[in-house]
Amino acid sequence: MGKVAAAIKVMPQDPEIDLDQLQERLEQNLPEGAKINGFDRDEVAFGLTALIPTVIVPDEAGGTEAVEEAFQGVEGVESVSVEDVGRL
Repeated sequence: MGKVAAAIKVMPQDPEIDLDQLQERLEQNLPEGAKINGFDRDEVAFGLTALIPTVIVPDEAGGTEAVEEAFQGVEGVESVSVEDVGRL
């Protein structure tokens, strides 16, 4: 079984959220078998910045769904969307 790298865009609920704290909460809420291989930040608009973690997950049925669901449940997260996926 291989692995998949996915760039997942995480939009905070508002521009005032501390992105460093949000990043820590995302790292703490990863499902088993997933790991974060770095974060990028994307200036969206009006002072709002999205976090874009690159997540490594096993290549199996469901793919990034468990990570998306875990991130959606993190305090301060407005939305989660997969931006890019590729096999390692």
